[in-house]
Amino acid sequence: MLGTEFFGNFDLASAAIWLFWIFFGLLIYYLQTENMREGYPLQSDDGGEAANQGPFPVPTDKTFLLPHGRGELTVPSGQRGDRDDLALEQSSAAAGSPYVPTGDPMKDGVGPGAWAPRSDHAELDAHGHAKIKPMTALPDFHVSAGMDPRGKPVVAGDGEVIGRIIDMWIDVPEQMVRYLTIDVNPEGSGQTRLIPMNFARIKGDRVTVRSIYSTHFADIPTIKNADEITLLEEEKIMAYFGGGTLYADAKRAEPLL
Repeated sequence: MLGTEFFGNFDLASAAIWLFWIFFGLLIYYLQTENMREGYPLQSDDGGEAANQGPFPVPTDKTFLLPHGRGELTVPSGQRGDRDDLALEQSSAAAGSPYVPTGDPMKDGVGPGAWAPRSDHAELDAHGHAKIKPMTALPDFHVSAGMDPRGKPVVAGDGEVIGRIIDMWIDVPEQMVRYLTIDVNPEGSGQTRLIPMNFARIKGDRVTVRSIYSTHFADIPTIKNADEITLLEEEKIMAYFGGGTLYADAKRAEPLL
């Protein structure tokens, strides 16, 4: 009978297990290379291409059509590269030596204050609307629990009163406070900055911000639009306060015994 000799000696179970392992290996390769579309090729601390790039090659370019008319994005070659020439230098010639800031680390975006070049557009919800908005633009929102920080003075890490809270920024889909708006003059100068909610502590008579001092508030990164904040602006503001936890005072960089 046709084919009897072939299938009579062919191990179908062995073929099935080998096909499974081949498929599984190809799946791992595909998933790993797709995972390398952002952040690759790897770079060393001084900005050069790292010697060890891993066992998988960087994938070829893929172009994504962004929603809500925001154009196209090609990765990995189209990644934003505006974080070159960082103000850092290696503390010694020995391999693995730490890098130290060479300029003003509070403004240069290095160390704990480092930020990534995210998109300079507001994060959108499923309906294409900006997720984070000031509470003054949301008439349906109000404080239902806890203490309302609006009107309270802001005390910086050095104990100085630097201004007062005049508004809150709400993550509308999540219904959470993300930022507080501060007028950076106790008399009400009209110059405002945003404080990330996780860096603020609301007390009965004040709002405290320990990460930065009074002299640093004027240099908090600003936003372009009064009614929305972009992903890049969020990144820079968060990084500024994060950098202050180490760089706001030289004593913070010393060992704590």
